[in-house]
Amino acid sequence: MDYQFSKDFFWGAATSATQSEGRVVGDGKGENIWDYASTIYNHRFYDGVTTEKTSRFYEDYQVDIQRMQDLNFNSFRTSISWSRLIPEGRGQVNREAVAFYHEVFDELNKKGIKPFVNLYHFDMPLALQEIGGFENREVIQAYRDYAQLCFDLFGDKVAYWFTFNEPMIPAEAGYLHDRHYPYVVDFKRAAQVLHNIILAHCEAVKVFREGDYSGKIGIIMDVIPVYPRSQNPADLKAAEMADLFYTRSLNDAILKGHYPAELGEVLKAYGQMPEDIREEDLALMAETKIDLLGINYYRPRRVKARESVPNPDGVFSPEWFYDNYEMPGRRMNTSRGIEIYPQGLYDIAKKIQQEYDNIDWFVSENGIGIQGEEQFIEGGIVQDDYRIEFLKEHLIWLHRAMEEGSNCLGYHMWTFVDCWSWINAYKNRYGFYRLDLETGEKTVKKSGLWFKDVITQQGFDQKEKIKEMTK
Repeated sequence: MDYQFSKDFFWGAATSATQSEGRVVGDGKGENIWDYASTIYNHRFYDGVTTEKTSRFYEDYQVDIQRMQDLNFNSFRTSISWSRLIPEGRGQVNREAVAFYHEVFDELNKKGIKPFVNLYHFDMPLALQEIGGFENREVIQAYRDYAQLCFDLFGDKVAYWFTFNEPMIPAEAGYLHDRHYPYVVDFKRAAQVLHNIILAHCEAVKVFREGDYSGKIGIIMDVIPVYPRSQNPADLKAAEMADLFYTRSLNDAILKGHYPAELGEVLKAYGQMPEDIREEDLALMAETKIDLLGINYYRPRRVKARESVPNPDGVFSPEWFYDNYEMPGRRMNTSRGIEIYPQGLYDIAKKIQQEYDNIDWFVSENGIGIQGEEQFIEGGIVQDDYRIEFLKEHLIWLHRAMEEGSNCLGYHMWTFVDCWSWINAYKNRYGFYRLDLETGEKTVKKSGLWFKDVITQQGFDQKEKIKEMTK
């Protein structure tokens, strides 16, 4: 076997509550910002698809978990929907949701699949967004209480907890770049949201430690490695600034316990420091440590020195300091319009090894979304050789990093069943199982059967022949 992984390596997939559960009459779920935005701002969503149905996990969880076992998963990451569990974000608990999550975690454990449970995956309860969301410190306390409730209710069934998925995204996409609700465009407000999310993470970890719950706790980071166009000092500086704003601002705060000094200098120079950062906040950050880091990786970020001067009256943003660089010959996923660069996973692993004390980590998301996958159906199955090749290439680079001492403990693909993907809805398909939007039928793809073989063998050969699969 060319690429062998340990017998206790985590193999599985990841999803989130909003993207997979859907809603049914009488489920007691409260509204979150995605339920609201996909309805009120429906034109922003591909084909106008809302959160109403998504991948029907709320209805199909027993069969879906059996499907996971059919692929030999030993772990699976999902999230708890805050607004399903506590419809208003604080106050009354939805007993239907409590029963549902108990049943899901029981079923996973019964099938030998460890639940990896995330507390927040972009889905702020609408009632809390109406008082400012993470701009408002009251919401930090509400999140702390929500986290404690989850630990109390489900702590004996969940071995791995995660506070946030991609904490940069609610701040950057929701408060700076007009992609996610509430569609604010204001750097200083975005910076305050990010700071308060970091505090919420720290409060949840503190509650976990003080409660002496079993298991481990961590966070899921979206890391986009930055590559300069050239070794010209101007290009190197551009890469340094992109990395400072989009990676180190968060990674250093979580993994080193403090913000990069350079970041504070830049924000002060441009009058962009958040209004409310307290000494006790910084002390809490310094004392908060995690047990396990999840890394989501999809693409690299290539940058070059800016070719024009930013509008001094425009909205301040990290892009004042660099331009994106479209490298000639780069390999593209044309469905998503993003570069495919498997070596980036190796580079992330080395960064964790060298700069963040080689903390235990795992690949919490990695995958390829393709539009129009129905064109690849033969013999009743999606013949997604492109996904198999994508996975192999990334796993090869990951294996190399592990051989060089990186403490990677597992690999979860995004995703298990084709899921609703925020503003792209079902435009691009990512799953090991295909979802028929009309009927709800779920059928395994060729990549799912290949992944099953990898798990069974605990590895794969580099030049193995990819067999044609039929149902």
